[in-house]
Amino acid sequence: MSKKVRTAVFPVAGLGTRFLPATKAMPKEMLTVVDRPLIQYAVDEAREAGIEHFVFVTGRNKGVIEDHFDRQFELETTLKERGKTKALEELQADLPIAGQASFTRQQEPLGLGHAVWCARDIVGNEPFALLLPDMLIKATPGALKQMMKAYHQNSGNIIAVEEVDPNDVSSYGIVGRGAGEDEAFKIDQMVEKPTIKDAPSNLIISGRYILQPEIFELLGSHIKGAGGEIQITDAMQKLLKTQDFTGVKFDGKTFDCGSKIGFLTANVAYALDRDDIKGDFMSELLNILSAKK
Repeated sequence: MSKKVRTAVFPVAGLGTRFLPATKAMPKEMLTVVDRPLIQYAVDEAREAGIEHFVFVTGRNKGVIEDHFDRQFELETTLKERGKTKALEELQADLPIAGQASFTRQQEPLGLGHAVWCARDIVGNEPFALLLPDMLIKATPGALKQMMKAYHQNSGNIIAVEEVDPNDVSSYGIVGRGAGEDEAFKIDQMVEKPTIKDAPSNLIISGRYILQPEIFELLGSHIKGAGGEIQITDAMQKLLKTQDFTGVKFDGKTFDCGSKIGFLTANVAYALDRDDIKGDFMSELLNILSAKK
């Protein structure tokens, strides 16, 4: 039987340089898609999948993330006094209960793999989920919940994958596809940003993982890879030699909110799903497009 995945790790220490000056004083994970921060979408996805403990790996100037997941008594009192009951209930529903959230600091920007390693003592000797908040996945049910189904059937390590244009494979980590169906297939190799000729498929690693704790020992070697950083993909390549990795081609769409185009597109897609604003928003979009023509 698969050991239950109770903990999720959220690496939120990045500098967000592609969104300067907006991210000079505000973490990129707090940028909003419609009216919810990116990090809140990731936490919601994890909660839906049954996660009980949320671990945030932060860095300098990231205190606002911790504040976001804490109670703000003055705001709550004001909302209550003004009769804004719905807004108050929504705020309270977003909060982890006491003791569910942990925060640790990545003191140097040494890469995603190093950020994950910083959570090792909090996670302990258990499997854990890893969610990259700037990879916003629009899916019902959420991508992690879809992955949990595959995990309970296959155990081991699970990676969410998505097809891209073969011409774009050099921008991503790519997996090689072994036996199995879209819902769960064996991964037989991983390649970081291959050329079109060397890519084993056009299936990219989409920022959602379920990993076994042995990954921490491999990350602890602190061997630098692409870009002079400690890469999670390098550690997974080594772990692949001794443990199974399963790919899940989830039903949904990823918006790379680390890029301006992905972020703006996500705002449009999520706004058009909102019954309270989609009509007026569509009208304004059409007006803008008509004027541009």
